[in-house]
Amino acid sequence: MRMDFNQPSPPSEDNRWKMVTAAMRKHGFKAHSLIETLHTVQEVFGYLDETAFHYIAAALRVPLSQVYGVATFYHFFNLKPPGEHTCVLCTGTACFIKGVPEILKAVQDHMRLQLGETTPDNKVSLLSARCVGACGLAPVAVFDGEVAGNLTPADVVNRMQRWMNHDT
Repeated sequence: MRMDFNQPSPPSEDNRWKMVTAAMRKHGFKAHSLIETLHTVQEVFGYLDETAFHYIAAALRVPLSQVYGVATFYHFFNLKPPGEHTCVLCTGTACFIKGVPEILKAVQDHMRLQLGETTPDNKVSLLSARCVGACGLAPVAVFDGEVAGNLTPADVVNRMQRWMNHDT
């Protein structure tokens, strides 16, 4: 891959870095491409880590603190590798009013899993989102990218327990 003379080299020979570099190149390695670049890293690696922060900061010529600040401000970004399966609980107003606190308590009690955590065997991650845009179905969770609504605490716990009890 031909790099611009003043651009840092990717952190490793992993081909996924070529996609990250291409996303930055598309916007002329300008600071305004920070969010899109972070999205690209998350899409290809599954999460953002310190290596990615340093590379992006150097390539876009922005402070490392800005890269970290943007990554931690938006709930979409993961700073740890996600589990094999993910349950994203919507914590928006409609979902909150219609029962997400009870769902979260049931998951915490039955699964011994807190928001933002992944099970020790890396099978299941429990995440939250401020709103998933399905308020009419509240309370809502997104299971492995699939929105499910009108959930009860038992629905969510049962789904997560099935994940824990199976290899898929």
